[in-house]
Amino acid sequence: MKQSSVSKGDEAGGRVTVRAIAAQTGLSIATVSRVLNGADGVAPATRERVRQVVDRLGGRAPEPRPRARGPESRLPVFVRCPYLLTDYFGHIVTSVAETLALRGRAMLLDAGDAVVGSTALRELPGRRDVRGAVLILPPEPRADLEALAARGYPFVVIDPRVTVPRGTMSVSAAHFSGARAVTRLLVELGHRRIGLITGPAAWHSRDDRVGGHLAALSEAGLLGDPGLLRHGEPATETGLRAGGELLDLGPRPTAVVCYNDKVAVGVLEAARERGLRVPEDLSVTGFDDIDVSRAASPRLTTVRQPLLEMGRTAVTMLMRQLDGHAHEAVSMELATRLIVRESTGPAPADGA
Repeated sequence: MKQSSVSKGDEAGGRVTVRAIAAQTGLSIATVSRVLNGADGVAPATRERVRQVVDRLGGRAPEPRPRARGPESRLPVFVRCPYLLTDYFGHIVTSVAETLALRGRAMLLDAGDAVVGSTALRELPGRRDVRGAVLILPPEPRADLEALAARGYPFVVIDPRVTVPRGTMSVSAAHFSGARAVTRLLVELGHRRIGLITGPAAWHSRDDRVGGHLAALSEAGLLGDPGLLRHGEPATETGLRAGGELLDLGPRPTAVVCYNDKVAVGVLEAARERGLRVPEDLSVTGFDDIDVSRAASPRLTTVRQPLLEMGRTAVTMLMRQLDGHAHEAVSMELATRLIVRESTGPAPADGA
């Protein structure tokens, strides 16, 4: 989780970090954050331990305020997901809906490719039929998010494409560490010539994953080769096209790291078209661990994103805003997990 903080007492004028509180209590950073954000499902003894440490460090934990009971407390939350609700997005939206229902809130869903160019964000502050918003991978420019934040509208961003404006709450997966883990696995398997198919150049997660990939190479004393880098939309067609380009190189890579599982499926098809065996001749990895990763042949080694937890965490963040709790803006990264399956193996003895 990226560092968050709570304000210290009025006389101190400094900050007590979540990391410092976690170190003093022996709790995880995620648990401390849940306490400070007023999340449900935390034991009273745990809350008290955190509050005692905050007091000892010279700070003051935010006191809970009663939830609003007026008409606004019954308004649905606006959930914007301008993509087809398959796999990745479907899991997040389902989690958001279920968590809102547990909080007694409905959602108004704005979803599908047809709404990608709508002006929904600009209109939100003036709407009286919804209260608060969860924005999933919003395609809008940073300026639109800045304008929404400047008007004090309560919203949370899930998996932001761009760096969110200061004062904005967001939750995403730990893209950097996930990418580093999968490339490190390939290096340990003896791969040295590793292709990389990443996402659109303007996406924040793309930068993090390229950084994680390069970090794993650097740890092994290797340099990234720009000639082995391709990018494109996170779709099967990208894997088929970009994977074909990489596999037609001489010498070709012995492994290809893909931006997501759908891209990896395209690379598997490109390998089959060229008579290459996976993983004997070529190792392939994905990212997300959606259903297709287990349906592919061979099954994909991938990085599991905590999609359901991202949805739950976003709702917790938003409800805290709607309930009127004071908060420090926080960008939270949830841990990913490397899932090793049959699409990866030792590098070929001949190196190509």
